[in-house]
Amino acid sequence: MNKKNKFHSYQIILFVLAFISIAPFYLVIVNSFKTHIEVVANPLTLPTSLSLDNFKTAWKWGEFGKGFINSIKLSGTAVLVILFCSSTMAYVLAKKRIKIVPALIIYFMVAMTIPIQLFMFTLYSVISKLHLLGNLYVVGVLHAALYMPTAVFLMRTYFLKIPKEIEESARIDGASSWTVLSQIMLPIVTPGLITVAIIVGLMSWNEYLLTATFLQTKNKNATLGYLSMNGTFTQDMGTMMAGALILILPVIIFFVLVQNKFIDGMVAGAVKG
Repeated sequence: MNKKNKFHSYQIILFVLAFISIAPFYLVIVNSFKTHIEVVANPLTLPTSLSLDNFKTAWKWGEFGKGFINSIKLSGTAVLVILFCSSTMAYVLAKKRIKIVPALIIYFMVAMTIPIQLFMFTLYSVISKLHLLGNLYVVGVLHAALYMPTAVFLMRTYFLKIPKEIEESARIDGASSWTVLSQIMLPIVTPGLITVAIIVGLMSWNEYLLTATFLQTKNKNATLGYLSMNGTFTQDMGTMMAGALILILPVIIFFVLVQNKFIDGMVAGAVKG
């Protein structure tokens, strides 16, 4: 009986947490179909009609068509750079290919704790002098650098799980280091690559500080496009909610489609650290 009551108490806690998580999304959906007056009057009620006027206005003024393309370019650059760099560095750290591995591990641990704000002035000065402000691919590389320590540690856990006998057998057969990594190791750690790609892609898509600083008003991505609506539509909450729904819906759909691969990848890499 006690176990049954305890089980039900866990269900109640999970239900409350789920409600807290879903409630903001519910408010965004229902208010995106309302006028500003209806939102102010009662944001909890269902809309009286399903007019798409708010979405049309938000799409036009937020420039989401161009913004989504720019977001894909930016996040795609970050993912490609980080997959190549983190996989090679993680392989070196996991297999201890060089003598300074302990120092490198400490370096990446420290790098995870240092806020990016400390380097903003220097980065802005360098990129400005190189005339690269507003370049999507440069910002994508900056995102990759920002999330690199996390990606390296995640990938390292996958390489640690690979038995050393596999690499030794390949070496005996005359395989070079690059052949071992590209044709043997990377296919084995594919779940890790997928997991890192998903995490980095979502974080890069939602990142604001670097994006706003280095893109500014040129080549705005979807996030900056939505934020540019603040001044014009501050007094039109219906349009702002529609813009918010346009912004977050692709992320939710993407995560729902890849959640199984993400969970499998996280579980596969959760054994060693």
